[in-house]
Amino acid sequence: MKPARIIILAVAVLSAGVAGYLALQLARGNRISVAKPVVEREPTINVLVATQSLPIGARLNGDSFGWSAWPEKNVVEGFITEENRPDAVEKLAGAVVRMPIFNGEPIRQEKIADSNSKIMSSLLPAGKRAVSTEISVATGAGGFILPNDRVDVIMVREGDDDAKITETILSNVRVLAIDQQIQESEDGKKTVVGTTATLELTPDQSKVITVAQQMAERLQLALRSVADAQEEDTKAADYLLSGGEGSPIIQVIKSGEIVRSGTPAANQ
Repeated sequence: MKPARIIILAVAVLSAGVAGYLALQLARGNRISVAKPVVEREPTINVLVATQSLPIGARLNGDSFGWSAWPEKNVVEGFITEENRPDAVEKLAGAVVRMPIFNGEPIRQEKIADSNSKIMSSLLPAGKRAVSTEISVATGAGGFILPNDRVDVIMVREGDDDAKITETILSNVRVLAIDQQIQESEDGKKTVVGTTATLELTPDQSKVITVAQQMAERLQLALRSVADAQEEDTKAADYLLSGGEGSPIIQVIKSGEIVRSGTPAANQ
């Protein structure tokens, strides 16, 4: 082989080697190193939560509530935590549920009552009374009124010349129970055909319905929309209890008719 060809071949091999080396270094320089992301665990606090949905009147037990890790930044005032009440599971066993609690919801003290409380008295907010009145399918919205519904109470009585008079004596009051049932069925569709409705009333409303029960031919319950729950529920037919100037009176009722009325001083 001629010397010139050998020189050319050597230069070509050397050039190829240099080109390969440069390409390898360039590839190494452009290689992207993928680092594994560092996941920082958010601090948590054990919060007492329901482990199943709890209706009104249910009692807490070991299967229905327990501790659950909760993001510390999402813990708000009113939550029961293991940090501030480490013995809460033992102390609250048997407590009565006053308002519905859903599965996974933190249990708040205002939604439950002491385990020694009677169920009905524990359902009553402070200052309210439970008063029962007779109902039937005809006077109870065909049996579709359920505990926790809102109703108006309408009094039907006889007026002059045997005319029928209807008056709304209570507005938007809550039904605590129908007969002995204090909660609706699990599917929420069952109707309750009872003979007695227990209503949540103020002391003045309790007096109004007591007078109305004596005067009325019958009391009718009118079912309200669930959208009315936020409306005022303390209105009542106060004229059944007070005189023309608003002063308290004593009424004597016989056979559904007022036979004597007047101020306490006038009746002494």
